[in-house]
Amino acid sequence: MTEKFKILNEFIKDMSSETADVETYSFVKDQISKYHLDININSKPIKNKVIAVNTILTFRDKEMHEKKSHFEFTYTTIIQIDETVVRKTDLEKIILCDLQNKIYENMEKCFLSLLHNSGFPEVKFEKKIDFEKLYKDRSN
Repeated sequence: MTEKFKILNEFIKDMSSETADVETYSFVKDQISKYHLDININSKPIKNKVIAVNTILTFRDKEMHEKKSHFEFTYTTIIQIDETVVRKTDLEKIILCDLQNKIYENMEKCFLSLLHNSGFPEVKFEKKIDFEKLYKDRSN
């Protein structure tokens, strides 16, 4: 199957690492294994079949500890959609699934670099995000 889109450009739009102080860093260092990765995807049409897609990764403490760090990363991809794509469901699958599968490895590498350079070199994402499953679950 040929891809129904072409990546024109991709870049880190924004990245943020916030740790208030040394005490917070020490606390988070012991808690970071309990942090969760969240993903949010939004898109904005630019012009004829060209779309900017923002994939936002957030790594944070789900518990409400007073001392916590916050990490957020926005990866923007500009894509050209093939002229044959006309159905909204096909476009959604491209943005939410096909594109994400294509860019995720590089995006994850960049985000892990942010976390490692923020003083948390032990952080790894053991489970890969299954965009196909997320898309199907969303559709049901």
